[in-house]
Parts: sequence; C-alpha cells; structure tokens
Amino acid sequence: MVRHEQVVLFILAVVIGMLGGGSAVLFRETITFFQEIALEAQYDRLDDIYAKFAWWQIVASTTIGGLLVGLLTWKFIPGRRVHGVADVVEANALKDGQMNLRTGVLSALSSAISIGAGASVGREGPVVHLGATLGAWVAAKLHLGPSLARTLLGCGVAATVAASFNAPIAGWFFALEVVVGHYALGASAPVVIASVAGTMVSRGYFGDYPAFIISSRDVASFLEFPAFALLGVISAAVAIVFMKSVVGVRTAMERSTVPIWLQPAIGGLIVGLIAIAFPQVLGVGYAATDDALREDLSLTMLFALLGLKLIATAISLGCGFGGGVFSPSLFLGAMLGGAFGVLATLANPELSSGVGAYTIVGMGAVAGAVLGAPISTILMIFELTNDYALTVAVMVATIVSTLITRYQFGHSYFAWQLEQRGLNVREGHEQRILRDVKVANVMARDTVAVDQAAPMAEVREKLGASVYGTLFVIDREGGLHGTITLADLAETAFDTELDFIINAQDVARLHPPMLEIDQDLGFAMRSMQTSGEDHIAVVEDAISLHLVGVIHQRDVMMAYRRAILAARGEETDAG
Repeated sequence: MVRHEQVVLFILAVVIGMLGGGSAVLFRETITFFQEIALEAQYDRLDDIYAKFAWWQIVASTTIGGLLVGLLTWKFIPGRRVHGVADVVEANALKDGQMNLRTGVLSALSSAISIGAGASVGREGPVVHLGATLGAWVAAKLHLGPSLARTLLGCGVAATVAASFNAPIAGWFFALEVVVGHYALGASAPVVIASVAGTMVSRGYFGDYPAFIISSRDVASFLEFPAFALLGVISAAVAIVFMKSVVGVRTAMERSTVPIWLQPAIGGLIVGLIAIAFPQVLGVGYAATDDALREDLSLTMLFALLGLKLIATAISLGCGFGGGVFSPSLFLGAMLGGAFGVLATLANPELSSGVGAYTIVGMGAVAGAVLGAPISTILMIFELTNDYALTVAVMVATIVSTLITRYQFGHSYFAWQLEQRGLNVREGHEQRILRDVKVANVMARDTVAVDQAAPMAEVREKLGASVYGTLFVIDREGGLHGTITLADLAETAFDTELDFIINAQDVARLHPPMLEIDQDLGFAMRSMQTSGEDHIAVVEDAISLHLVGVIHQRDVMMAYRRAILAARGEETDAG
C-alpha cells in the first residue's frame, strides 16, 4: 500500500513540475521581450539582423546590455555574480537543498537580459537554477527535511530541462546525474513525475516540437565507428579548450583592475565586434545549429563559427554575463561534427552516414564532456532523433570525449566552478552524512582519568586498567589538562626511583587533541587523521574543558557505516 507521505510527495512533484515548466516558458518569453527591445529580432534567429540595423547598433546592444547586467549583478546579487547550475549542485550536496528565491529570480533576470542583448551564452543553465530555486522554496515553505528538500530541488531541475528540450527522459536523467547524484527509486520517482509535468506545460504553450528538428539518420556501416570514436577524441579537445578559455578569461578579469560592474560591458563590446562579421555567435545560437543539422553551412563557415563561438562564449561567461554552457556546447559540437563529417564524407563517401549524422554525434560528444553528463546527453539525442543506430554512435563518441575530458580537465565545468570556490561536491554526500552525526551520539563514557597531582604509582595503576591505553589528566574542576600513554612515560614507565619527585602533570602530554560534545563526526574523523590518535577526549566546551567522555576510532567508523546505511534507506524510501 502506498504510504500517505509518498502520495503527498508525488503531488508536490506535480506542483514543482508545473512551476518548473511554467518558469521555462516565462524565461523564454522574457528573453524575447528584452531581445525585441534590443534588436527587434526573432528569438534564435539573430543572423539576419543586419537587414534592420547598422553594425554600431549591434555593438551598442551587447555593450549596453553588459552594462545593465554588470550593474544589476554588482548591486543586488549575493557574491556579485550570476548564479547557475553549479550553485544548484552546491545546494544539493552541501546546503541540504536550501536556495534563495530572490537570488534565483535576479539571476534569471540577469541571464534573460544577457541573452536578449546578444551575449553568447545558453538559456538552459539559468532556467535550471530558477526551477531548482522554486523547488527549494516550496520545500522551505512547507518546512520539509533535507532529504525531501533535495528531492524537490531535483524535481525543479528535471522539469525545466524537460520543458526546454521537450525531452522528459533527458530531464529526468539530467537531474539525477548532475544534481541529485544517485538513482534510488525514492528520489527518482518524483523526479520522473516532475519531468513529465514540466514537459506537458511546455507542450501546452509551445506545442509538441523538439528543440531541434532532426531527420532520421542511418549509420552506413559499423566500420564507421572508429570515425565516431575519433570524433569523440577531437570533441574532448574542443571541450577542454572551451572550458579552459572560460577559465582564462575569468582569471584575467579577476586579476584586472576593471570594476566588476564594468566587466560584462567590456565583454559585450568584444562580442559585438565579432558579430559584425559573424552575427551567428550572438545569443544561444540555435539557428546556426539548425543550419548545421540541415547541412547548409560550408566547411569554411563551420570552422569559422567553431572558433569564433568558442571565443565569444568564453568572453561572455568570463566577463560576467549571465547564462549557461549547454547551448554553446551544442553549437560547438554541431560545428565540429559538421566539419568532421564533411571531411569524412570526402575521404570515403561509401562508408559515410552523411554530414548531418556527424553533426548530431558532435553535439552529443562536446555537450556531454562539458556538462559531465554523458547519460542524459545521450538520452536527449535519442529523444530528438528516435534513431537507435545513431544513438549508439553518439554513445561511443560521448563516452570517449567524457572520459578524456575528466582525465585532462576534471569532472565537469560545474565541478570546476565549485572547486574555484574551494568546494568539492564529489565528497558532498559524505560530508553531509558526517555533519548530521554529532560527537555526543558516538562518544563513550569509559574514560580513565587521574588528577594532575596524582603520584606515579597511581598513574601506572590506572594506565594499566585502561583497556585502550590512554589516561586523561584532569584538574580539580574536572577540566582536561593532558593525556598519558605508555609512550609518554618513556623511561619512567618502569623506573620508580623518580616517583617521589614527579607526578601525573609532569609526564602528561599537554594540549592534547580534544573534541567538543556538539561537534560532528566529520570533524572527529579529521582530528583523528591529523593527530594520529585512535582515542580522543571529549569536553563539554572549549572554555571549561570539562571532560565528559572519550571517542574511539572503532565507534566512529561504526557510526559512519550506520549513517551511510540509513541514508541509503532514506533515498530509497524518500521520506
């Protein structure tokens, strides 16, 4: 029988899914609103704008848009940066699913202005952050626990991705693969429901159309798969260059004396100048991606747009524009795959599946490597193409590119962003478990203590009675003064000639490692690792140093194991 809590969770998943789908629709319409103000251009179709505007108007749009984004970010957004997918990953791994609604809305607004003004960034990252924020906001309003809060956060992510691409399966797996971090049924089931709900909202508004219109492509021969693997290798190189370019620009901006609020305007000026000759680099670039899929671009244009889009996106993101990396990754992959396909077809027309097939494979390979999400990327391509044979080719290239990228660069672009802030979310789940268990729940009361004035005969007697070989020295008020082990006694362990001269405080090791009763298991494990001690005293607080117990390494490891098993059960049962 389905429990009452599960029914409530599924209802909340539907609500979050509808909110996420609605936020994706609203975000796209907001982009269109700003784009019509800046460029009076149809969304995603910016490469024909010179029929209406002079070159200086395009440059003015990206520059003024950058200035607005810079001022908005500098004045109103915490950290003076636009938040994105990396912050969602951090909230799930390290903040128990807690996010700030105001920050989410302002970041979405900054990103909408950025894309509307022509910055070379993606729209999916900002809407993922907005959807996650809405999920976290609902969880906070209902005072839900950390596990449910993280689940609803994942529901928001799934709904927005699914709504953006009309791909519910990909939205589901993206949320689990990138944000939630596991596939347990308890978390997976509500995420599925939210993903479907978000898709239905998007289809109800925009119609049942995928993000890209991709015709069916057949793989000519299995002898072609080495070429797909080679494309995966080259895609990894492009992904790494792309991410390192963003890193380089961001580092240069941080080291410069240019004010934070002015940096996006400088980036906008440069992007606008690039767009004078190549307007395809403006915005999300889906129009040019569609052109590549239709095989309408020449080899020269494919290579040119590959290089210039990489530069324009690195400058846009590095200089502080709001936006994501998903759309640019698809753009770069399409240009790379198209160019590779042209050359492969020229080399061996009989074994080539066509330029369009390589374009699709390139999109998956570059995007999967940048996002660190090969499974959801592969599933997205499958949903868009409904072509099993071509999806197998995408699998080969995407796995190859992802493995190489992880070895050479790191887990993903989002992981790099968090590492720049000194965070390691790959250990986040473990850290969260350790933080939830307190020293008070693990410590033992089997302390063997001796007064600091105790004679050596008493010290030897009590040390021998300690089953773990540690004696705690306390003062008259019960405060920890030091510790004594057999190694601390050294030559006085069996030599009684000095007993009338020295006592416990003379042989004690002063300032020993200690733990406070309200500290967590993670702190205890780090203290044991740093000090090399298997048994550490527990005090009431750092002021009184009143000895209340001892924590043993074996008990710490057992408590950690129990917490891991409980967390797995929680993930499976979801509340």
